Amino acid sequence: MKITAVDIIQLPSNPLITSTFCRIHTDEGIYGYGESGVALDHYSNASRELLKVFAELIIGMDPLENDVIFNKLYQMFWAQGNGLVIMSAISAIDVALWDIKGKYHNVPIYKLLGGKHRDKVRAYASQLQFGWRPETMTYSASTLPKLKESCLRALDDGYDAVKINFVSKNEAGENLRYENLKNYIQPDLMRLFVNRVKTARETLGPDVDIIVENHGLTSAGTTIQFARAIEEMNIMYLEEPTNPLNPHEYRRIADKTCIPLATGERIALRWAFLPLLENRSLSVVQPDLGICGGITEAMKIATLADAYGAKVQIHACNSPISIAASLQVEAALSNFIIHEVHVFNVMPEIVEQGVYDYQPENGYITVPDLPGLGNELSEKALSEATIITINQGRSGKSLI
Repeated sequence: MKITAVDIIQLPSNPLITSTFCRIHTDEGIYGYGESGVALDHYSNASRELLKVFAELIIGMDPLENDVIFNKLYQMFWAQGNGLVIMSAISAIDVALWDIKGKYHNVPIYKLLGGKHRDKVRAYASQLQFGWRPETMTYSASTLPKLKESCLRALDDGYDAVKINFVSKNEAGENLRYENLKNYIQPDLMRLFVNRVKTARETLGPDVDIIVENHGLTSAGTTIQFARAIEEMNIMYLEEPTNPLNPHEYRRIADKTCIPLATGERIALRWAFLPLLENRSLSVVQPDLGICGGITEAMKIATLADAYGAKVQIHACNSPISIAASLQVEAALSNFIIHEVHVFNVMPEIVEQGVYDYQPENGYITVPDLPGLGNELSEKALSEATIITINQGRSGKSLI
């Protein structure tokens, strides 16, 4: 079997994201979907251009040899610098190859990854600071009453775990940035942040897990201040406590708080995770299949994490394609912890991008048993998309 063509598919942009996919075709009529994970803030426009280049390099190759193709693309000169836009294009191709492999063997991808450890995955409602349910694009739960309302909606939907960024906005709903939070947090702001956590805990009760999202907005010093102030509220883990490229700061934070630390959505490849695991600061790794290097690399990251006693939660905030891919991988991981249902993933305009809609029932999602990913872009999505087809290859020899 040979790769004959690659479609680069871009859906219409909304104010926040531009979703970009690849669809790889073969001479046996089997095709597979993958997604670039840098849709937020429209970075996938750059990924689209890279996909054009990489598509030419893989025409004529055997799509079942996913590791060979991954290494060919990764060994191109600039890819080894760990740039996330470059890796997002490689990741999209890799996931599409796994989709093809599953369809070729007529099995779900989890079968090819060693089997299914669970029929259902526990899920959490993610990013409740934006509200919950479809109005999330314009809703801001920056005040305590609105935050309580978001928590109650998640409970009504059957979740027993949530994730909230308590430090991203002031009470007026204005965005706070790293420069506002890195060296010093004003007492009134710190009080607001802590009261938000208290409100969430009081609303959700003692038996609902709370994941604290931080998006790297604080430095080690201010993260420690915040973490120690909320420790008594039984936090499941603290995500992106600071810049994920600084393992020494992660170790410093881990030494000063009992809250487990997690990160991974903005780093790629096992080598970026290794220092954080080696210094024992991470309890949860969160690779994004559309950024980290795809399914091929995510499984290596998960195995590495397991060797250091860390759990895995795939970061998932894009289209139904990435959700389906995440479910396949999470079913196959012995060290899986929980699945993310981002506010984007409950919005009708996102849901309708896929043929199937995998949403939780009573906080759990049933793992798809269809061949490959178990999902593809809907006819509606394809009818609205801009599609560029690459069907001629080149050698791809490096000059270096």
